[in-house]
Amino acid sequence: MKVLMVGDIVGAPGRRAFAWVAGRMKQSGKVDFIVANAENAAGGKGLTEPLAEELLAAGADVITLGDHTWNQRAIYPYLDREERVIRPANFAPGCPGRGCTTVPTNHGDVTVVNLVGRVFMNPYDCPFRAVDSLIGKGPSTGRTVLVDMHAEATSEKIVMGRYLDGRVSCIVGTHTHVQTSDEVILPGGTAYLTDLGMTGPKDSAIGRELDAVLETFLTGMPSKFKVASDDIVLEGAIVNVDDSTGKATGIKRVRERVGA
Repeated sequence: MKVLMVGDIVGAPGRRAFAWVAGRMKQSGKVDFIVANAENAAGGKGLTEPLAEELLAAGADVITLGDHTWNQRAIYPYLDREERVIRPANFAPGCPGRGCTTVPTNHGDVTVVNLVGRVFMNPYDCPFRAVDSLIGKGPSTGRTVLVDMHAEATSEKIVMGRYLDGRVSCIVGTHTHVQTSDEVILPGGTAYLTDLGMTGPKDSAIGRELDAVLETFLTGMPSKFKVASDDIVLEGAIVNVDDSTGKATGIKRVRERVGA
């Protein structure tokens, strides 16, 4: 099974890149299953129901979120209804939505787990205990388990990778919008990458127009950070998974420019 894990989709340029690149990869058979982080899809902060439906129609099998999940209040009821859109599992109990979903495929059931980090982030519940409560808990969990760890600190992601090695098919990081080059198959057969990168405008400051961000750094005054528009790419990774074992057999970083 070939799985495409897509880094943070930022605004309209990111959505366009996703539709252009990921959709063609799926149609051509280059990938079988797509997980996309879309917590920045709505103007750079959050996700709306119409935009989630747009991404699902464009090829996403599961959409993950992160620390901007609650920026668009109208999505709250949708998260309770739509099982293919998940938010971090270690949000406080009682929050709308779910942190894990299992999707039937021709390659067997695929389980996707979404986590959010705590280092340099808000005081969320423990992601380690949250993931322990979800994976391997009965027949509803698929043999293939994919984890999106939405976190700031590389150390936290690395440790989570080692913690889950041999228990999941892959764990990849999102949130920093900068793709790392440390893809590896860990000793227990889990594919790992610290950060998938960003799907959106590369000529930017992690997706925002450079001038406004620079002004804030120079003056310390707040500015409105608009989504940039140039040099649009999709970044992520393709993970090969053995259907019979759920172990990863390969991982390769992806960077595809729109129209390239």
